[in-house]
Amino acid sequence: MQPTATVLVYSDDSNTREQVRLASGKRPAPDAPLVEFIECATPAAVLKELDRGGIDVCVLDGEAVPMGGMGMCRQIKDEVFHCPPVLLLIGRPQDAWLATWSRADAAVTLPADPVEFASALASLLRRKKAVSA
Repeated sequence: MQPTATVLVYSDDSNTREQVRLASGKRPAPDAPLVEFIECATPAAVLKELDRGGIDVCVLDGEAVPMGGMGMCRQIKDEVFHCPPVLLLIGRPQDAWLATWSRADAAVTLPADPVEFASALASLLRRKKAVSA
């Protein structure tokens, strides 16, 4: 696996972005690469970073304003060629069906449980590696 993975984190709330960084740690699993984060607070910033390339996984806040992570996910799945896997942060477990609608690859509830979050992120990083190989 590559030595470092780049994870884009989209949320208008800096506390949510911090929660993602803390839940992931430097490496979400022993067999996963070290992660570095690119933080975005606006939909325009997300699109700019995805256009730039090099993103391995996107973590999108479903509760973000003005555009929620679910809408953002659906948009990038439609518009970004070779869109990276998306981990969606949802407010309630009952919102999992909306994550499916948005075409997210995985979803976890907020506040993020560090074990659940790190496991979901590591799984997406492994999947990304398998697809790239």
